[in-house]
Amino acid sequence: MPAEMPIVYFDHAATSWPKPPEVIDAVVHAMTEAGGNPGRGAHRLALAAARTIAGTRAAMASLLGVADDRDVILMSGCTAGLNLVLKGALRPGDRVVVSSVEHNAVVRPLAVLASDGVDVVVVRADAEGLVDPDEMSAVVHERPTRAVVCQHASNVTGAIQPVGDLADIAHERGAVLIVDGAQGAGHLPIDLGALGADAYACAGHKGLLGPQGIGVLYLAPDFEPAELMQGGSGGNSEEGRQPSERPDRYEAGTGNTPGAAGLGAGAQLLATRGPEIRAEERRLTRRLHEGLLEIPGLRVLGPPPGVERVPLVSVVHARLSSDEIAFALDRRWGIAVRAGLHCCPRAHETVGTLESGAVRFGLGLSLTDADVDLALSAMRTLCT
Repeated sequence: MPAEMPIVYFDHAATSWPKPPEVIDAVVHAMTEAGGNPGRGAHRLALAAARTIAGTRAAMASLLGVADDRDVILMSGCTAGLNLVLKGALRPGDRVVVSSVEHNAVVRPLAVLASDGVDVVVVRADAEGLVDPDEMSAVVHERPTRAVVCQHASNVTGAIQPVGDLADIAHERGAVLIVDGAQGAGHLPIDLGALGADAYACAGHKGLLGPQGIGVLYLAPDFEPAELMQGGSGGNSEEGRQPSERPDRYEAGTGNTPGAAGLGAGAQLLATRGPEIRAEERRLTRRLHEGLLEIPGLRVLGPPPGVERVPLVSVVHARLSSDEIAFALDRRWGIAVRAGLHCCPRAHETVGTLESGAVRFGLGLSLTDADVDLALSAMRTLCT
């Protein structure tokens, strides 16, 4: 690839890039003007850091429809949030029901828990990656169940799961619903007060437009998983145990103030421009989706055009490997995509692409019609 060739970035489902100027400015400001340790001092830098954290927590609560921002826990990412809630809530002998399209951020913690005696039951999704609420209900109602776990949207097929229906099913059985929101937050309008999830984990660096190394875990007011870490919280230092109050219970140690600042800026940007950004993502995604369907030899994964999906489209070619396509797109056209199993082999197994993997185009804030047209032209050249 020539050094001067610009990057056409279709890997937003892995991490958004480039970050909005507001996010970059907020990170820099936090490092230069709010560089103290939040909650660990009364000097101006420590207080500025504490205000930064508080502002981000409030901005995320507002964006996600959370009534009490103390229920918004700042984590190092979505994976950390899922580990906390799964390992903090499930005990040997508990039963958990999960779909067959979950990311390794769910599958691997559950594998550890299964080895310790948690009963993990998998409900198979359909060929488009969607969970059938009736099938989930039948399995959940077979036996006492502690938790139902699902993704909000698939990082392989783009399918959006019926989270509200699954919440009703879980609650009818006295179970909690735990949601992996890595691909949903930012790309979908979310009201956690109405959605019914007892836990919702977000990646700050994807649709929320923040930097890497920051995320959010929402916990419903009456859901109290055990904390996984203990340590300094900035208050109640005389107590020998971790404070029971939120968010201190779950935020041991010094947090990522620059990351939180960037996440807060992303949340504020989405609060003002979210509908506009989401509409443009949907439009470009459909343009790309319909164009890829016209290319001979390509199989496009997930729901058909007209069915809402998050802004990603994955394809498999009958002859070329996913790695070959991704390499050629990068070297010949400067197009960055993600090829392989996307840390989600269960989903690929479900939709029949475990052996081939897929090429994923993840759309986001930086892309234009011209970028989509370039991607389609490149794919036609490669595949026909």
